[in-house]
Amino acid sequence: MATLAAMELTVRQASLDDVPALVELYAAMEPEQTERKPVWALTDGFDLPIEETIRLAVEDPDSWYVVGEIDGVAVGMAWGTREPMLRRAGGRMIGRIRIIYTLPEARGVGVGHAMLEAVLQSMREVGITSFDAPVGPGQRSTKNFFEGHGFAARSIVMHSQDPE
Repeated sequence: MATLAAMELTVRQASLDDVPALVELYAAMEPEQTERKPVWALTDGFDLPIEETIRLAVEDPDSWYVVGEIDGVAVGMAWGTREPMLRRAGGRMIGRIRIIYTLPEARGVGVGHAMLEAVLQSMREVGITSFDAPVGPGQRSTKNFFEGHGFAARSIVMHSQDPE
């Protein structure tokens, strides 16, 4: 990959034209996630058919889907949604970072940072001030990434599965 100074890093809202590239990014991400947490594809990933799920997410007015590019090539994606808090929160919404992924060869140059900041800024523009970002077990670098953006652990989800 070219030096950082020579690269043009951009983040933009995803469109339906991006769905094929987003499907490819997801196909690269899923094995990485399921290696760490086998149930990920069944609980946290995209439902089948994946292309349809991504298309619906891109079109959903309650979600923000961005593409991170280097020199015009899609190397990352981030998807956030807004969800209602409990009634006692008085109608407040919480922004949830559902997916953030950068291809391994494009990590460490700011793509993830730029995508996260773009999604958070879009959420803030509609009044969202609380944010969640699930991080799987053993994902120390992901935890550090979110902590570097002001996130702190507030919950740990425990999982058990009976043998089949």
